Amino acid sequence: MAKKILVVDDDPNVVYYLVGLFHDNGYETCAAHNAPEAFEVLQKEKPDLITLDIDMPEVTGPQFYRKYTKMDDLKNIPVIVISGLAKPHLAVKKAVAVVEKPFDRDQLLKIVKDTIGE
Repeated sequence: MAKKILVVDDDPNVVYYLVGLFHDNGYETCAAHNAPEAFEVLQKEKPDLITLDIDMPEVTGPQFYRKYTKMDDLKNIPVIVISGLAKPHLAVKKAVAVVEKPFDRDQLLKIVKDTIGE
């Protein structure tokens, strides 16, 4: 069974690109364009990995991360931060990786593969 990745980003172009990239490389995907939507999708889909933007309206990526990691059945889902902000590595300290926008697709795919396999 294919591993599932939840893509969380408020930029629809980034979501579209990442969903396509992961799908083309054998992963199932689900997506959300803001943190409240992401929390609903997360509870329903229970993905193997989350890619998370930091700077989103209303609820930020770090606020979303803190909320879901308090839930026993979700807290161990690894997260890769993908952000255009300066110093995004400070926002989610337990992220398995931090990738700055614009990112290298091959580097991102390697991180995903190293984290959850194929």
